[in-house]
Amino acid sequence: MNRTRQQRVLAFVYRWLMERYGPQGWWPLVACDGVNPTKTGAIKGYHPGDYTYPRTDDQRFEICVGAILTQNTAWTNVEKALGNLQRAGRLSLSALAATPVEMLRELIRPAGYYNQKAAYLQNLVAFLMAHEPGDITREALLTCKGIGNETADSILLYAFARPEFVIDAYTKRIFLALGLCDARSSYMRMKQLVESAIPPDVVVYQEYHALLVEHAKHHYRKKPFGIHDPLINIVKAMK
Repeated sequence: MNRTRQQRVLAFVYRWLMERYGPQGWWPLVACDGVNPTKTGAIKGYHPGDYTYPRTDDQRFEICVGAILTQNTAWTNVEKALGNLQRAGRLSLSALAATPVEMLRELIRPAGYYNQKAAYLQNLVAFLMAHEPGDITREALLTCKGIGNETADSILLYAFARPEFVIDAYTKRIFLALGLCDARSSYMRMKQLVESAIPPDVVVYQEYHALLVEHAKHHYRKKPFGIHDPLINIVKAMK
């Protein structure tokens, strides 16, 4: 598929997904009483159609914490860990900075890999305490151990409202099925492809990423991936 057609397909896919599923209300936050509009996975903390979040420094910090906790696990597990942190009064930058590592490990245990993630959260705390929000760049985040491309882009897009598109495993599965990339395509190649097709817009990037995840929950969770995905034939038929 040539570059021009890739870009046309990406723009079409966004419109199709939005029409099918509607606004997703990401990033879920423990203080929000909204629900996941499609009722898949975790259902609490969503705010579909309300793009005013995060509204506080603590909510921004919660998103950063969630972006690390969600590595290699389902959001339902992250939700439990965040609930533990909230109930313990540890879901703020200053409170987490004062949390003994042994306590932190136990609080985040439901998210898995809790020894590693506790260390990553401590790195995150040190990083955030050393940087003003306006000084937090993608390049700077990637110097923080425990933060890779996907986590950095999630933090920038959802916590700091920067137009950085997030590529995750679900996104790559869908793009492969639609012929938008191949198995060797790197994270940055796919990110640049989307960002060249979709003008930088925080709301659109948030929704597109969330919509791809929602679509993947229906068609790309189990192999063979995408076997009943109606998008595949629609894209194939596009002139």
